[in-house]
Amino acid sequence: MSTTTTQVSTIFIRATPEQIWDAITRPEFTADYFHGSRITITAERRASLAPDGSVRGDTAVELFDPPRRLVHGWRSLYDPAMAAEPESRVTWEIDPVEGGVCRLTLRHDRLERAPLTAREVSGAGWMGVLSGLKTLLETGRPLYG
Repeated sequence: MSTTTTQVSTIFIRATPEQIWDAITRPEFTADYFHGSRITITAERRASLAPDGSVRGDTAVELFDPPRRLVHGWRSLYDPAMAAEPESRVTWEIDPVEGGVCRLTLRHDRLERAPLTAREVSGAGWMGVLSGLKTLLETGRPLYG
């Protein structure tokens, strides 16, 4: 089975760049759309905790440019097989377009040696997260629950 080593998803959200940035980097938002994960992102680190407090991810941040661009490492520590794969990278780009709408582009790359991770995040993986983020910001309610 071949996997895509660079995956790109784009979604349009009726929200400001600042609102989108906060929803990506603050745990009180991420818990509502990112599989219950409480994710905190600072200029130095991205830390993801499961609802039970176990560590789902912990990687360095390469670029922290609020509220426009964020680049961080990615390792899925919740699964031993994926945790054994080399770290990949996620880039978030927030671009205002018009009428109070922003284009959010997510690029997940460096997946050449991480086929399990590539398969896990492809298709519904990232699109499910992004759809949940969009719904939360536009309605104030989680997509599920």
